[in-house]
Amino acid sequence: MTGQRVGYVRVSTLDQKTVRQLDGVVLDRVFTDHASGKDQNRPALEDLIGFVRDGDTVVVHSMDRLARNLEDLRSIVRRLTGKKVRVEFVHENLLFTGEDNAMATLLLNVTGAFAEFERSLIRERQREGIVLAKQRNAYKGRAPSLSPDQAAELCRKADAGVPKAALAREFGISRETVYTYLRARTNEAAAATALMEEALQGLPMDTRPPPTLTTYDTLLTPPQPQTPPT
Repeated sequence: MTGQRVGYVRVSTLDQKTVRQLDGVVLDRVFTDHASGKDQNRPALEDLIGFVRDGDTVVVHSMDRLARNLEDLRSIVRRLTGKKVRVEFVHENLLFTGEDNAMATLLLNVTGAFAEFERSLIRERQREGIVLAKQRNAYKGRAPSLSPDQAAELCRKADAGVPKAALAREFGISRETVYTYLRARTNEAAAATALMEEALQGLPMDTRPPPTLTTYDTLLTPPQPQTPPT
């Protein structure tokens, strides 16, 4: 089949990296959207659909780059194959031609990719939510495994020679987490020492002359024992 190979790339608006999703794929033209997975406004995609003609092939890295959800995926593939345009997904290794029962082929093949497709969307939305929460200073991160008191007790027992495996069992954490808390304690102590040394170095030198005794200072001198008269 003759025609152009047209690539479509969607990059999240919150992703600061330059994503080359179709490296190594020979294409005549590429349309790129900067939008999140849930964004309905994808002007480059609409431009691509208006641009392609009978015999062209639209190449996308994966299903989650093309559509917001499964219903959206079906609609877009149906629009393209309805124009006798083939749709190729590189990651899933799927090709839809429209020359046969496109919907039957889509429903049959997408069943296997559906779970991965949905997981990809969930991961991206979770990542975007974390970025937005950080921008609002509302992201707390993962809750610590131990309370401050438990962490201090763990460090004390480690200093007393309790084996790391025993500490992991006692506190219900992994050995790696035990080492993480011990490393954190060491790093905090080193940081506190460095901060104290920096503060001491920043103090001005004492250039005052040494103190001299005055008559009042003799009052502080303990009395000397007197020799009795002979």
